[in-house]
Amino acid sequence: MTRITVSALVSAVALGAHPFRAGGQTAGRTGTAEATTTAPLRSERAGGWNDPAVLALVRRARVRRHATGVDTSFRSYSARARGYVYFFFDRRDSDQRTLVKADQVALEVYWKAPNHTKQRIVGLRDRKVLPTSIRYHLDHLTVVQDDFADLIRIGDGDEVAAVLHPIGPNSEAYYDFRLADSLSVRYGGNTDEVRVYEVQVRPKDLDGPGFLGSVYLDRATAAIVRMTFTFTPASYVDPYLDHIRISLDNSRWLGRYWLPYRQEIEIRREIPQLDFLAGGVIRGKFEIGGYTFNQDLPDALFAGRRVSTVAPEARKNFPFEKGLFDEVEEEGLNPSPSLEAIQAEVMEVVRQRYLSGLSRARASLGSFSDVLRYDRAEGLFLGAGISALPSEDVMVRVRAGYRFDRSDVFWKVTATGGTERITPRLEIVWNELRDLGPYPGASGAVNTLGALFASQDFIDPFFARGVRLTFSAPHTEGPSLTTTLTWERHRSAENVLSGPQEPSGFRPVRPVDEGILGSVSATLASPGPWGSSTTLSGEWGRFETHNFATLLGKAEWSREELGGGWGARADLSGGVASAGTPVQRLFLLGGRNTLPGHGYREFVGDGFWLARAEGSHPLLQPWVGLRAFAALGRTYLSRHAVPTGWRTTPSDGIRASVGLGLTLAWDVLRLDLGRGLNGGDWELTFSVDARFHPWL
Repeated sequence: MTRITVSALVSAVALGAHPFRAGGQTAGRTGTAEATTTAPLRSERAGGWNDPAVLALVRRARVRRHATGVDTSFRSYSARARGYVYFFFDRRDSDQRTLVKADQVALEVYWKAPNHTKQRIVGLRDRKVLPTSIRYHLDHLTVVQDDFADLIRIGDGDEVAAVLHPIGPNSEAYYDFRLADSLSVRYGGNTDEVRVYEVQVRPKDLDGPGFLGSVYLDRATAAIVRMTFTFTPASYVDPYLDHIRISLDNSRWLGRYWLPYRQEIEIRREIPQLDFLAGGVIRGKFEIGGYTFNQDLPDALFAGRRVSTVAPEARKNFPFEKGLFDEVEEEGLNPSPSLEAIQAEVMEVVRQRYLSGLSRARASLGSFSDVLRYDRAEGLFLGAGISALPSEDVMVRVRAGYRFDRSDVFWKVTATGGTERITPRLEIVWNELRDLGPYPGASGAVNTLGALFASQDFIDPFFARGVRLTFSAPHTEGPSLTTTLTWERHRSAENVLSGPQEPSGFRPVRPVDEGILGSVSATLASPGPWGSSTTLSGEWGRFETHNFATLLGKAEWSREELGGGWGARADLSGGVASAGTPVQRLFLLGGRNTLPGHGYREFVGDGFWLARAEGSHPLLQPWVGLRAFAALGRTYLSRHAVPTGWRTTPSDGIRASVGLGLTLAWDVLRLDLGRGLNGGDWELTFSVDARFHPWL
């Protein structure tokens, strides 16, 4: 089977599962399917590893694990499962995630004593948002019915080949166990609580293959209620694997049997020799329900392969309860709390042990423009970088480059670390190229092409030297807060591609206020329903002898499917800057990416607002699509004069733009014809989707 860098998902899951109406007989069920874990009722720490009490509990769990198949009162069950599998790219140094492919799965699940299992894929549909050749093993689209076998295999052994189950045969000889806490599990809509033990697990030899995480056991019966875990690096067969994280949840049925309820996984890959700006992630989630017990299931049902499928047309036409993109539009691509907590829980067990399957030191590439770019402030720039992981939770990147036409050096050191709720990030920069804002005009690659072949440079450059210290407090459900302390010296740039006798044809370089800036800034980002999000950023600081403050807000909304093949995006942003704000913190509108058809960054203000909307429809999917767009905006200049040498003005009222365009190659490339209203003109622009600007 063909593989690519970011392929394969464990046979445990599929992503973004949703509640669905469960039919069938459910007699004897304790509570409802929705389970939550309350705070610990009391600590029951044994004071160390391999206490006799916890080893006795593990032995009880092993007996219980193998007893279901010989229980004459429990003969069979059937159930239904719904799930999603999302394949996307993510950036370690930001919250940016770019969806590549989405799959939606529907399963019929069967079990018959003593150990016969069968799963049938009755619904399966997918959509490629970006080009990919990724393919899944068949068992990647199914659920785990037995909390994994005695030897855990992931992706038919391509990811993890044979890791001993912590409740498998003679596991005490291979693993260390520690009793962590006694917890209470309550089912939604029911006051009944079940007490469970959390047992932490680690291999005796951390350099060998092994399970790392926690197993939650029913206090009364020692049945497995939940497992949250990852693996040691030696467990990974695929050298591209960064990590695998899995969460399996069971619910109690017939008063005593713990059967699958929710299953989640995250598999992350990167290129082994290169720390690129993004990794490939497969994240999946299944929810299982609608159990019917003790049916007379014929032996013929379990003949043949463990997984079967209905005809392709039937799979495609299955009546799914929700849309293909509904979950990602409602919840985003952030990890669930269960997956997010695994890393912190495991680090408590192994301290600062390095857990990634990737090399600790690699060549580093932040974007293609970090290696090669060309613009009027630098001329030709060549750069390189390295990254190192001195410990599991600390990443250090060093990047440097030389500007041939400017004859100076750039370097940047970034250190990011911490598995706590607040993650620090330290950046030290020397001669870093910056751009006036708040909207970039083009990606780095498009800007280089424009500068080389058309004397069009969409950067308004200046340079910075200094230090930034950022503290991030991300949350998977709810707002995330980022706070940054900055101390920098800003300097104006100049056009190094022309001399007094050699005009270059480029726009003049806009000078900035030169001096030392010290500030504290905070950004609050909050996801909303149906693909919406809001961001609010504020900065307070001092530039040379003046205090200043800025405030910038943005609300965004997008839907992949509105009906009839149409998708839509819209955003509304605005900002204000106080007196004393350096000119490099003012706002610029006009031209590409803001108000097409008006002069590029023609309008300046210490206040502004901008509203943009666009709709797209495939014509020849995925190669060609049609898009329509419109924008309205205005700038205000009340506390500043027009900066010297900028050739800009306030917008003098509302400016508007409308236009039509084509999207090419999975909507990545765009060719737009826009008309600026209220004093504008026609403008033809070529661009790359803003999602890929950080890559280029």
